Amino acid sequence: MTALVCLGLGYCARFYVAEFGMRFDRVIGTSRSADNKASAAVQMLVFDGVHPLPKLREAISGASHLLISAAPSDAGDPVLAALADDIVTASNLQSIVYLSSLGVYGDHGGAWIDETAPTIPPHTRGAARIDAELAWQALGRQRNMTVAILRLGGIYGPGQNAFVRLLAGRAHRIDKPGHVSNRIHVADIAQAIDAAFVRRFDGIVNVTDGAPAPPGDQIEFAAQLLSIAPPPLLSLDEAERTLSPFLMSFYESCARVRNDRLKSVLGVTLRYPDYRAGLQALRDDGF
Repeated sequence: MTALVCLGLGYCARFYVAEFGMRFDRVIGTSRSADNKASAAVQMLVFDGVHPLPKLREAISGASHLLISAAPSDAGDPVLAALADDIVTASNLQSIVYLSSLGVYGDHGGAWIDETAPTIPPHTRGAARIDAELAWQALGRQRNMTVAILRLGGIYGPGQNAFVRLLAGRAHRIDKPGHVSNRIHVADIAQAIDAAFVRRFDGIVNVTDGAPAPPGDQIEFAAQLLSIAPPPLLSLDEAERTLSPFLMSFYESCARVRNDRLKSVLGVTLRYPDYRAGLQALRDDGF
């Protein structure tokens, strides 16, 4: 019997389950709230990130696959802190996929990089993702288990995209010449997760469309598809005065991230190889 446990049934995990969940005899997801319901196909369990309930420990013990999307904090990875021993002793476990972020690379001045590029030093400010990656890889070695680390670009897809932000008045264009971002449609993230499980992949893969572009270009294209005016272009100084530190953090570092390993090693053929293809499809589907 195959059983998938999604520790943190968020946007990407939900999309993966909706498309590929039929591969498993049983799917279990976790949420911090009992009010968070997925679908009839998913059994939901509450996990507050600190105290795992007996039903969750039981689910881990019978899991064949683990999908980890719960974010780490400066205190460490909450799943490992609470459930590492259960995962190590899970006798049916075949493969683990951990969803990380391209943010681990920090600033590379806009240069093209791949999975061999330097990352933020472990155990330093902002290195929670790197620390979590290393901890999951260490658990994999201890358990003699494959652990795929998928470093995701900026995620967009149904209900979470430039159209939604434009219509809600939350889209911004910032004048920072040379700055680019790396994007990936959630459907292609789902493909990458599935390929990692099917191949029992062990290692690190950048999950991005491989077509980095200025964030403002994506907003302009989405506005064009909606036949509305794009938001005004803000100077960097004006943006720093008026926008939140969280939004501005996306402009602190810049790299053009390659996806060769995603295509050649995981064998993923991208459905949306750039933001134009992804946004056009979302517009056609009512975004």
